Amino acid sequence: MFIQVYNCRWFCRLGLEEPIPNHSAFSRARHGRFRDADILRKLFETIVETCVDKGLVGGEGFATDASIIRADANRQNHIDGGDDHDWSGGSGGSGPSRAVREYLKGIDREAASPKEISLSDPASRLTAAVGRPAFFGWCTNYLIDIKHAVIMDVAATPALRTAEVNATKTMIGRVENRFGLKPKRLIGDTAYGTA
Repeated sequence: MFIQVYNCRWFCRLGLEEPIPNHSAFSRARHGRFRDADILRKLFETIVETCVDKGLVGGEGFATDASIIRADANRQNHIDGGDDHDWSGGSGGSGPSRAVREYLKGIDREAASPKEISLSDPASRLTAAVGRPAFFGWCTNYLIDIKHAVIMDVAATPALRTAEVNATKTMIGRVENRFGLKPKRLIGDTAYGTA
């Protein structure tokens, strides 16, 4: 355990006695300085490029799948879906939260309105596994080269099957544009055929 802590401190150039930054500093940097920088995407693509250069990527066949991630949103803190909501914050004038402002900015006006909208994470979607209670969630979508299981691209979407299919199309396009690779085969579970 000590070695892990020391390695993390060494990586961040912190001595053993120096205080560590508060977690909110990372959150502020992510929502402020790095929001439009795409630095994580560039880092990810550099790693994938190294895998391509080393021959770990075949490019002939890709697999796609999504994992549901529970949103940090309480199921009880929601409003019913629909297009008739006043998001201005009412007479108090406080206005919508940052999450709601971003949701409204990026909303697809043609998409069907969700049944319920989370007030803390409005872009997440209500989802449930068979026999389990519903919760607000997201999907992390992966595009994987089948030669050595190298993840070629990742995309986050609301937990909707149609969003998973569209994310796969987007990821295939990005990989083709960035690395010049387009698979001859695509492997996916039956959910991709139903959306």
